[in-house]
Amino acid sequence: MKGFIVREFGGPENMLFEDLQQPEPGPGQVRVKVFASGINFAETRMRAGTYSGQPLPFVMGMEGAGTVEELGEGVSGFEVGQRVFGRARGCHAQQVIFDAEHLMPLPDNLSFAEGAAIPVGWLTAWHALHTVAAVESGQKVLVEAAGGSVGSAALQIAKQHGCWAAATASRDDKLEHARAFGADLLINYTRQSISQEVMKATQDTGVDISLMTIGEATARELMDSMGMDGKVVMFGSTGGKDICFNLSIGILNLQLLSMSISTSPAFVPVTMPSFRESALPLFEQGRFKPVVDTVLPLTELVRAHQMIDERKHFGKVILEVEQ
Repeated sequence: MKGFIVREFGGPENMLFEDLQQPEPGPGQVRVKVFASGINFAETRMRAGTYSGQPLPFVMGMEGAGTVEELGEGVSGFEVGQRVFGRARGCHAQQVIFDAEHLMPLPDNLSFAEGAAIPVGWLTAWHALHTVAAVESGQKVLVEAAGGSVGSAALQIAKQHGCWAAATASRDDKLEHARAFGADLLINYTRQSISQEVMKATQDTGVDISLMTIGEATARELMDSMGMDGKVVMFGSTGGKDICFNLSIGILNLQLLSMSISTSPAFVPVTMPSFRESALPLFEQGRFKPVVDTVLPLTELVRAHQMIDERKHFGKVILEVEQ
């Protein structure tokens, strides 16, 4: 099989499309023929060598969709030929090994490209809002970077749950997409004050939950947008890792909550079952919609990384895998 492997950290030229050894599933694992895989910002950091704990060599890709080829020992609930999707390292290849606990059946109404647009973004947003923040109907939610895969998913989840939602983005065209997904307040953070716009829209009560993914560049504005007993869920750092905040946030009794779906002890036992039970039916009904911006051939992985760096897309950039 073929796939993109990185043997040395560096620029896009370090992603090599090579013949790779066919992976074999172990106990509790499933081998999947990959038809589509999603692109994530984290992968550009993995390739560059700035992603904490990433060993060499490694096959690129963090999520994908395809068909089951072989079941490992002890795996039940899946069958050969079944359409599936999920999170797994190495999805920028023709075949990949999934841990069965991270694999889900792909609804019949979704294409492989749409399936590959779900796992990382939607599971991150679901974990943030449901497992970490325990979102409740009627709350006010602030979603940073609404044009990204996590942000566009979080907006849909918040609105489905009956929440008021504010969306931030760096471009007006991204905000118009966010409006289509039900955002109640649109903020271009490059020329508007997030906190001033939020406080004006909420009559100075602030928001109950904010999803922080930009980090240093907007952290202060995000903190100033919070209401009493608010929860700040931190899971990204595209705008810088080091943030400072004044301890006067104690006056508002704020909770600062950090998370990673890759390391959270609650992800597999809590988030995955609730997503399967509650979110998958909404995809089947068309009430949740994966957001696919662009579909490229797997061989154009370098261009896909350039698109991530340019940050002009809304939703996911997807790679189609030729067999």
